[in-house]
Amino acid sequence: MNSVILQILHRAIACPSCMNCLLDPVTIDCGHNFCRPCLYVSWPDIPAPAQCSICKTEIRRRELKTNTTLKNMASCVRKASLWHFLSSEEQKCGIHRKTKKVFCEVDKSLLCLLCSNSQEHRDHRHRHCPVDRAAEECEEKLLKKMQFLSEKACENHRNLNMETTRTRDWKGYVSLRIEAIRAQYQKMPAFLREEGQHYLERLQKNGEDIFQQLTESKARMKHWREMLRGMYEELKKMGYKPHVELLQAFGDILYRCEFLLLQVPKPVNPELSTGPITGLVDKLRGFRVDITLHPERANSHIFLHGDLRSMNVGCDAQDDPHITAAPGCFLSWGAQTFTFGKYYWEVHVGDSCNWAFGVCNNYWKEKRQNDKVDEEKGLFLLGCVKEDVHCSLFTTSPLMVQYVPRPTNQVGIFLNCEDRTVSFVDVDQSSLIHTITNCSFSPPLRPIHCCSHF
Repeated sequence: MNSVILQILHRAIACPSCMNCLLDPVTIDCGHNFCRPCLYVSWPDIPAPAQCSICKTEIRRRELKTNTTLKNMASCVRKASLWHFLSSEEQKCGIHRKTKKVFCEVDKSLLCLLCSNSQEHRDHRHRHCPVDRAAEECEEKLLKKMQFLSEKACENHRNLNMETTRTRDWKGYVSLRIEAIRAQYQKMPAFLREEGQHYLERLQKNGEDIFQQLTESKARMKHWREMLRGMYEELKKMGYKPHVELLQAFGDILYRCEFLLLQVPKPVNPELSTGPITGLVDKLRGFRVDITLHPERANSHIFLHGDLRSMNVGCDAQDDPHITAAPGCFLSWGAQTFTFGKYYWEVHVGDSCNWAFGVCNNYWKEKRQNDKVDEEKGLFLLGCVKEDVHCSLFTTSPLMVQYVPRPTNQVGIFLNCEDRTVSFVDVDQSSLIHTITNCSFSPPLRPIHCCSHF
């Protein structure tokens, strides 16, 4: 195939973004074709939907399938270009004047068939293969590595957003917790004031240390993002090089890519240390009541949406497409109702996750079981959800993560209708988990318990 025809074919299947022969071509919603790397290199930082660079049509799908017809055409053009290059007189074997059709993976050299069978290269013959097949396999490895880098870039982008949010909100969270602990000690006898002061000082120092960790983690993720971008661009450029250059340089860039992936930064798991508040549980047990629970719905779930912006409690699978029904899930209501006064009860959680309990009003119970929760709906909960191998605590009204250790046995709930607060304590540690203040109570209130045994 002469060079003129090759140029025409190259232009026919060129990517409109990089003007190179399509590399792993995909067809987007509007019908235009691009190299997958040209789209993926920028998408982690672009809010959906992205736009076609030609017609500005919105691209709503991120998971695009390879256009196999175009991919095969591009492969044929690359192979034709390879053979056209190798067939030139200056590229033929200097000893035998034959076309170099064999690639040696050991020393990254191109050989003619006679050289491949010679004494000099005999020891490497098990690593010899046709040059076109070697180039094709190398290109596939390159594309897989780029896809993996793209996935890691998206993962790092999500982690960076999470770390940025945590860093932004951390000092405010620590301040709220300090005030909650101080308020508890102000209700205690005067001889505990010194214990309280030491507790607050430790909490302040712990909070500052974790803030520093979050700041450093965010910086590492930003740096790694730039390293990933640079490596992705390098792999992308390598993919557009002639097959001969790709074969000879791929081993080095693959090694550097693997080394970079070993340095992936992990997000910090911030957790404030807690300590016992002397006499806290004994004092609360003075308001203890016995709670009777009545299960009313099967297949009920605790479900948090993504970044804890909203949640569902008590939804059946058909009510929310994001929820998959699981056996052993139930929602229970307390038989008792509360309108005024102070009440305390305890719940056994053991080492389980995926539970929530607290109080709610009848309006939420009867009318809003399938709605997303907000502070106006009369639902005041402490919950635990399992994410990968880590369990996270959260409270509602408003919905927020609690960065304290998960209780491993008994949790106490203290409802104070007079102060309009709901407090949760780790009974075994005699420590405060969280107090929901300024609750928008609309009595009567009743206990609620949601649990998933899986």
